[in-house]
Order: sequence, then C-alpha cells, then structure tokens
Amino acid sequence: MIGIRRIALPGQVVADLEELTARIPSGDTKEARRLWRVSRAVRRSLRAGLDVMAAGRGYCMYCGDGLGSTVDHFEPIARNPGRVFDWLNHVLACEYCNSHHKRDLFPVDEDGNSLLVDPTAEDPLEHLFLVLSIGTYRALTEKGEQTIKVCGLNRAQLARGRETAVNQVSALVLAWWTARELGDEAKRRAMVWTLLDQPHADVLHAMLRQARMPGARVVFRADDELIDLLRAPELAEDLQLSGGAV
Repeated sequence: MIGIRRIALPGQVVADLEELTARIPSGDTKEARRLWRVSRAVRRSLRAGLDVMAAGRGYCMYCGDGLGSTVDHFEPIARNPGRVFDWLNHVLACEYCNSHHKRDLFPVDEDGNSLLVDPTAEDPLEHLFLVLSIGTYRALTEKGEQTIKVCGLNRAQLARGRETAVNQVSALVLAWWTARELGDEAKRRAMVWTLLDQPHADVLHAMLRQARMPGARVVFRADDELIDLLRAPELAEDLQLSGGAV
C-alpha cells in the first residue's frame, strides 16, 4: 500500500455529488444504495478520477497488485450512508480486495476513529513496514495491524509477487543507471516508465525509503551499488517522487 494523492474533481461533478447527497434521508442505507446504483454517470466520473490517481495502469489502492475494477467506499455505506457520494470516501479497488476481504469491515477505536489506513489521506508507511526479504508487512501501529488483517495484505500471492518485484526493481534501477551513464535517453525513459507502471508500487517505495535507513546493508545484502542508486537524487527526480513519498 502506498500513499495516493487525491485530485480535485470538475466543478459539475462536485455539484452532482452534493445534489445526490442532499437527496439521502439521514441514515437511510437503502436509499443511498439505490441512488448509487442508478447514478451511472456520476460513478463513471468518480472512476475516471480514481484512475488518474492510481499507480501504474490503475492498480488497486489496497493491494497494489490487481487492476482496480471497482469503486470502493472506504467507510462502508452500511456504516455511513451519508458518505456514499463523498469524493473523499472513494478508493479504487480490485474485485478480490473489495469483495473477499474488506467488504463492509471498518474497525474503529473507542472514540469511533477509523483503524484502517486511508491511502489517499495518510502515508501508509507510517503504519506498515514491508519486509522486503519475504514480501510481507509488519504492523507499526494498531491501525497498521487492522489494515493488514482487513485488507488481507499478507496473503500468500501478494507476498510472492512482492518478492519477485524486489528483483525486478533492482534490475530496472541498474538498467536505468546504465542508460543514464551512456546517455541513452530512450532507454532511460523506458526504465522509469516500467518502474512506475509495474504492479506492487509499494515495493519500489519501500526500497527507496529503506535504502536511507540504518541497516540498509543488511536489508540489501551489502549491495552497495544498489543502495547508492536507490539513494541517488537523480532517480527520485526521474521518478518524480517527493521526499515525503519515499
């Protein structure tokens, strides 16, 4: 899971969302669901905005592996029907994460605050640490623990995919540097595009961050060349990632 920057919607879409929200009687889940089903044009607009925000080719904002095929309500309609048309409450999710894992689950603390990481509103890496050697997440906070559990972030197929992605990112970064040194701009751009387009963007973000942490030589098995390249400001510039994103 990586942080996702939420974009602003066109004014007409915002107005449509507000109008639909005003039509929902307080606490009326049934009417909220009905309006959501029949508002196809608005759903298409929301999906278009989420596609722009999502990593790569529109990957799931929870697992980062499957392509986002559904618009998920971060806070479920069953819990808060008044947010069914709230742009800040929409996340792009794959069918597997949405239907088999998260569903209507929404753990909260004793004050009613969400215990799920919202990737569009906070940095997931403050709550989750990706163990690159085995491709699984370790929780840093209670919110991280609940997010791993509810979203199924440590399911076996994701862990295997992340392990593979570590090797892919390493090879792509080395190829990026070689192309840069040779002045091969086409190859350089291709390597950057591939890094950003592949699934498991969380692996790239975790590698960039962990390369700067104490113990980097242990994490990357004393591969000093790879560590130096992951730390290179030129790579961050080419990837257009801010310091806060990595």
